[in-house]
Amino acid sequence: MLKVFYGENRVKANDAIQKFLGKNYEVIEGSNLTATDLPSLFYGTSLFSSERAILIRDILTNKTVADELIKYLDSPYKVAILELKIDKRSSAYKALQTKITFTEFTMPRDKEAGIVFDIYKIAKRDGAKAVKMLDRIKASQEPMMFLGLMISQALRDYQAHPQGAKEKRALHELSKLDIDLKSSKIAPWTLISAFLLRLSSR
Repeated sequence: MLKVFYGENRVKANDAIQKFLGKNYEVIEGSNLTATDLPSLFYGTSLFSSERAILIRDILTNKTVADELIKYLDSPYKVAILELKIDKRSSAYKALQTKITFTEFTMPRDKEAGIVFDIYKIAKRDGAKAVKMLDRIKASQEPMMFLGLMISQALRDYQAHPQGAKEKRALHELSKLDIDLKSSKIAPWTLISAFLLRLSSR
């Protein structure tokens, strides 16, 4: 039985491979294989056991060998293939996709990632709430990069409402914040928090 496990989340992929193969299995580097190695790999017996469990890493990037895999689907052994990425345009994938199981393991999505884009929008009506949101993302963000994001959002607001007094004031405040971040001895996130509080009060 042959199965393919792929994706950036190697921890989850390896957990699934162990459930499939068990804890004791052979590890083969697929990039080093040639077509002549495949018969003994898929049909050859082991000196230590009549049953074999085999993990082959990165064989699908070895195109010549990958194209031969279709011939070995009746192997009596459990064979897991581990890949970082799958080229779904490749001839090997097209030949195998309906014959064997492909399981993808992606990295978990960062739940805080989208918050970065909402802080400025929230600050326009609720500065205190925006500051609380800011506290959640500070550890993963850089103050000047975050300022750049707020400036781009403020510019979009101004382009949509070029006569708006609030939009003009926001841009003025952001330009002042830019200077303060570069020159003030006050902690950058403190300055940004103060700006978010002022934004909703104007």
